[in-house]
Amino acid sequence: MTPAIIPDVAPRSHAAPQPQQLHAAGRNEFSAILDDVGSLFGKAQHAEDVLAGGRGDLQTAIYERARADVALAVASAAASRAAQAITSFFNMPV
Repeated sequence: MTPAIIPDVAPRSHAAPQPQQLHAAGRNEFSAILDDVGSLFGKAQHAEDVLAGGRGDLQTAIYERARADVALAVASAAASRAAQAITSFFNMPV
């Protein structure tokens, strides 16, 4: 005898998140991203300060600065894409 096929169904115990929760989650994620980018720039600044103080090496300073620059470029591109999406959404004819 073959087992019965049971369709995938979302559990009923989980309620859908409320809009306030979604808004708060988005705000927390955005601030976390900004904190991470800021942290990368802090590491880059520290590596450059250590190099300038004669205790660090050039490779580490260049690497940390490059990581921070790439993170900033990615964050800028994401913000630009989000702004374009919002603009095209508001320009839709109703």
